[in-house]
Amino acid sequence: MNGRADGVAGTRERIARGALALILEHWFEDVTLADIARAGEVSHQTVLNHFGSKEGAVRAAIEVLGQETMQRRAAAVPGDVHGAVHVLVGEYERFGDSNTRWAVSSERLGSLAPLLDEAMAAHQAWLEQVFGPRLPTQQAARRLAVTALHVATDVYTWKLLRRHLRLGRGETERTMVELVAGVLARIAEEDR
Repeated sequence: MNGRADGVAGTRERIARGALALILEHWFEDVTLADIARAGEVSHQTVLNHFGSKEGAVRAAIEVLGQETMQRRAAAVPGDVHGAVHVLVGEYERFGDSNTRWAVSSERLGSLAPLLDEAMAAHQAWLEQVFGPRLPTQQAARRLAVTALHVATDVYTWKLLRRHLRLGRGETERTMVELVAGVLARIAEEDR
């Protein structure tokens, strides 16, 4: 890359990371284009030049978060229930509150709403990758098992345990491990 291209990429990255910091802390509706510009240390017009809109900047922020999430999730060893749950709870501790805020306001997200569906699909694909060898081979049974694992490891489950039931992080991880282990034990029993 040349210097100008490096500068453009750096500016885009700075804006996206600024937008990410904002959406991790605030409701989407409460974040303005001016807030994103301030966080990215650029002008309002620069945000528009790079992303076209607030939604474009937030989409870029979500892409950054998605890349970071995939990198962290890659640390989970296939078949390691404790390790997989530890990775997930670490993510949820970082952005779980934000994630649930997004889901609650999904009908007001406009063109960004499909990102929630993409995130759920990515989570299920990750569950298939981590627990694949222990899942049923028959398609309907496999889909049901992945759904049960999704519920056991979803951000809403984390939120219920951490925020509503006020469990500590360790208790939350243990509870989620027990839920996942229960799903996997049921699968093993049915395969006999």
